[in-house]
Amino acid sequence: MERSPQWRDGKFRNVYERIDAPLFTTMRKFFFGGSKYRKPTAPIPTETRRAADYAEPPASGLRVTWLGHSVLLVEIDGLRILIDPVWADNVSFVPLMGPKRFYPSPLAASEIPEVDAVLLSHDHYDHLDSAMVRELSRRKARFIAPLGVGMHLVGWGVPEQQIEEFDWWESVTIGPLTLTAVPARHFSGRGLRDQGQTLWCGWTLVTDKHRVYYAGDTAMQDAFVEIGERYGPFELTMIEIGAYDALWADVHLGPEQAVRAHQLVRGDVMLPVHWGLFDLALHGWTEPIERFLVAARDAGVRVAVPRPGGRIEPAHIEPVQRWWPSVPWQTVDEAPVRSSGVSPAL
Repeated sequence: MERSPQWRDGKFRNVYERIDAPLFTTMRKFFFGGSKYRKPTAPIPTETRRAADYAEPPASGLRVTWLGHSVLLVEIDGLRILIDPVWADNVSFVPLMGPKRFYPSPLAASEIPEVDAVLLSHDHYDHLDSAMVRELSRRKARFIAPLGVGMHLVGWGVPEQQIEEFDWWESVTIGPLTLTAVPARHFSGRGLRDQGQTLWCGWTLVTDKHRVYYAGDTAMQDAFVEIGERYGPFELTMIEIGAYDALWADVHLGPEQAVRAHQLVRGDVMLPVHWGLFDLALHGWTEPIERFLVAARDAGVRVAVPRPGGRIEPAHIEPVQRWWPSVPWQTVDEAPVRSSGVSPAL
């Protein structure tokens, strides 16, 4: 870890300085401000998935199931990759407290099919679920993670031989698939005293036939251009659009910058993730997807927006069907979000 170019002065750090609003300001808005529509008031329609749904590989060779937030099951050229698995009811360092999921996972834990690897982007609770790690470890799962995250897994009982860690731009090959950890602009920590002790990243998933990009959690960064040059163009990108605010614009993209990131990495179809499952910000729960669709339309970007549990194949994208309710939301002009420090051209 300490040999990593990302490790400086005792912790992992971003390329850019992180500028946040004062903590008091942020906490006051969390508890006494924000949208009145941060949580759904009616059940959310989902598509139930079972292990049998994965018995036959997709005809196109590439299919992705969105299981809510950033939980993704990628089927690519005969392999199955499970990304950022979270089945917990709450995502917090305090058990049974913190943000509670809006709906149960569309794929029950007992129905998760055998996977060739579990891919992790960072150690935050909404991306790394200790109970699910233990369950997958019992199934002898292979965990692929950024530097330092393995110490959590070992602490939860995962044998070291099932864990592989990578720095930015490092790769591992599984059959026809090459996975590469790529830069992200975020932070890490599962408590108040371990900030920056593990690395964060995005991932590229590349075979001879398909190229997929998963951004993890990130703000805007110049590295998107290099990711696209090295590993693009991408048939599919999976980029976060939620949990943003001008108060912390240096840790999340927001919908408009997410669309721009998709363009910078040279993506074709974009699947928006990191929204619609947990209340992690001040905006309404439907605002990310509403703003995303406007930004994607204006940019001429092709999109896939399945229901939770829905499956998409980039080769056969269907028109967007709205499954979420129409509730008031703020436009980009009313609540702009722009990360600091990046090139003006971005």
